[in-house]
Amino acid sequence: MRPTTALPRKVAATVLAVTLGAMTGFAPAAVASSPAHSWQPSALDKHKAITVQVLKRLFEDGDTAVVDRYIRPDYIQHNPLAPNGTEALKALAGPLTAQFPHLKYDIKRMIADGDLVLVHSNVVLTPGTRGSAVVDIFRFDRNHMIAEHWDTVQDVPATSVSGNDMFSTVSSPRTNQPGPRWLTQRTRSAATAYFDQLLVDKDVDAVKRLAPEYHQHNPAIPSGTAGLRETFTAFFQQFPQLTADRKRVIAEGDLVAIHAHYRTSPEDRGQSVVDIFRVRPDGKIVEHWDVVQDVPATSANDNTMF
Repeated sequence: MRPTTALPRKVAATVLAVTLGAMTGFAPAAVASSPAHSWQPSALDKHKAITVQVLKRLFEDGDTAVVDRYIRPDYIQHNPLAPNGTEALKALAGPLTAQFPHLKYDIKRMIADGDLVLVHSNVVLTPGTRGSAVVDIFRFDRNHMIAEHWDTVQDVPATSVSGNDMFSTVSSPRTNQPGPRWLTQRTRSAATAYFDQLLVDKDVDAVKRLAPEYHQHNPAIPSGTAGLRETFTAFFQQFPQLTADRKRVIAEGDLVAIHAHYRTSPEDRGQSVVDIFRVRPDGKIVEHWDVVQDVPATSANDNTMF
């Protein structure tokens, strides 16, 4: 949820995005997630474990064998920089690991919901640099193979208005793990209602749905409800034609992620934005992270980012 454009990426980060994007995919018509209740908790945990193996072994270890083991050969790709196909993925991942032998794929939080797994990570190519904030979304088929992939990538800036970084958990309890799954439906409803009121209806009174101690990780927005109200009041005045088209909602426990297409006008290609909310049991939103990427004019595949 960011009323500014994404920061430009360096060449190396672009190479990383290409490789990340070549990971997975399936059929463009199969966008919606299966209902969460159709998957047993054990399957959700299995999908998380597979996701970690793929990301760590492929990008940190350079082990391309995980591609054939866990990724469908007929995947479809939504990263605009990456062509379809597992062979393209292998061709990209190998050189990347050789060029950046200390690459770190630091997974901060994961959300499993239905057939989708969302991963929020800090990817650092070279030790000592800030790296990129990356959200990957994977869709699994009934055989527990990765079938589809979307991602959003943003450079990590040097400073933030709130003083919070883009990854840490500030609210209590300070854990990156989602809360108990019995909360999922309640938190999904609360976060979706907030998102729609603020960004679809452009009603800044949506801040009443936030906890008083609301913590902000967007680098450009202060923590608290007053700063958010002021920021979006000005933003809606500047861009009265803004649209925020929800594409998918992924929820587990107290964490809810919304992947959306933001456009400031009908002529704007817009941005791919993933907002992640932490919701208290009482339905108040207490913390927010996001990752923002401009939609480019061209793509290496025939799919959109959504």
